[in-house]
Amino acid sequence: MLACGLAIAEETPESWYEDGQAQVERNREIARKAAKNTEKRAKNVILFVGDGMGVSTVTAARIYEGQTLGKTGEEHELFFETFPNIALSKVYNTNQQTPDSAGTMTAMMTGVKSKAGIISVNQYATRGDCGSQTGNELTTFLEQAEMAGLSTGVVSTARLTHATPAATYAHVMDRNFEDDRDASKFANPGSCKDIASQLIDFPHGDGIEVAMGGGRRSFIQRIEGADPETGGKGERLDGRDLTAEWAARPGAEYVWNRAGFDGIDPESTSHLLGLFESSHMEYELDRGIDLGGEPSLSEMTTKAIEILDNNEEGFFLHVESGRIDHAHHATNPKRALEDAVEFAAAVRTAYENTDPEETLIIVTADHSHVFTMAGYPTRGNPILGKVVANDSAGNPKDEFELAEDQMPYTTLGYQNGRRLAEPPGAATADAIDHKSINMSGRADLVGVDTEEEGFHSETLVPLGSETHGGEDVAIYATGPGSSLVNGVMEQNAIYHVMKRASRLSEEE
Repeated sequence: MLACGLAIAEETPESWYEDGQAQVERNREIARKAAKNTEKRAKNVILFVGDGMGVSTVTAARIYEGQTLGKTGEEHELFFETFPNIALSKVYNTNQQTPDSAGTMTAMMTGVKSKAGIISVNQYATRGDCGSQTGNELTTFLEQAEMAGLSTGVVSTARLTHATPAATYAHVMDRNFEDDRDASKFANPGSCKDIASQLIDFPHGDGIEVAMGGGRRSFIQRIEGADPETGGKGERLDGRDLTAEWAARPGAEYVWNRAGFDGIDPESTSHLLGLFESSHMEYELDRGIDLGGEPSLSEMTTKAIEILDNNEEGFFLHVESGRIDHAHHATNPKRALEDAVEFAAAVRTAYENTDPEETLIIVTADHSHVFTMAGYPTRGNPILGKVVANDSAGNPKDEFELAEDQMPYTTLGYQNGRRLAEPPGAATADAIDHKSINMSGRADLVGVDTEEEGFHSETLVPLGSETHGGEDVAIYATGPGSSLVNGVMEQNAIYHVMKRASRLSEEE
């Protein structure tokens, strides 16, 4: 038995050999089918982005989900890991070695790399100056899909005005121009529009058909006191209620809670706006604690597809798990992994609710995090736990491994981030006591439950918040055109894969 109390399934040298052989045969069959799909047109394109979901996050989430299913974990697979085509994506921005989400999603949506902090505008724009934006806007894949008669959708667990989802439909010289209240932060603010109004005023086709996520505050007026009928206080100063403007269109619906979401009939709804939180949606671990409740990422993905596939011409859908990133910034691995597991479930949902012969699904990350997995833990050791190593005979020890300071340590950690004098117990991932920063040494984890949801991992370099990582991230793909995903690719090539597979341009 292992330290985690899980027995390894029957494994022998022969079973390892046979399993490896079977995987190669499976890959041969997958490659054969993929070759047949190379020249097919993708009627539908779905781009999944796990925000901050680097390779170390994928590995840890795989083990985490496997262990919740009673396995040792290492042998488990997340659903998208079974996709036939995989590549590495180089994620740098034109002005930063380690990127941000605005520049990376701009690359994926426009085919052009750009600066950190700017959204679907090229590198010649000056961040923070609206006057520099004119003439430097880049056409997004979502805009092209609408112009070609396809239906389009954006789903995120972050604010819909946050960098990643915003890059599908908006053009702005600073990612922080989420509503008109932000205008005072920028030069020449009258020369460009805030992100929320760009979603509602979207000029192409018949407008975006589905938009669901958080960020309600940027769409409604700033009024003293919260109105429970609208779900909370707004921030807009221009007098516009963007939710009412959306709902005023024939066949359009606006919902802000679970009951409203459940009541939507996909067959009779042509346009759906769902804003389930004032800011970001809850982490998967915390979903449902807010007034009215909110749907999961998988449920939003299903609803979006049910509406979008009413169009015989096809659709483009972007789905983001935005809070993987936020949990990492807070050095809270359990919430990051829970959101990553739900993200994989949403990918499965999309695959099962579309025709794999006509739907290109791409799963990737915009960037990584400085999230590490190390320490020589024994097979099946709890991925969130403290390291139990093997003895000289290769068997698990009966006690935690100790560092040179004679204190135990966890498998998962962060290269930088906020240091805590003591783990904050059951505090939420965002509720970190600034006074408990420890600049001098490690926390003593003896007697601390590192698998508890409020645990924040140790960090090496003390910063106010953990940072992104600059290494390559993975791209997983299946469906028509997925064989174009291979090797080491520039991140902006993802746009060109989608464009080539969907035949949106006349020359293709």
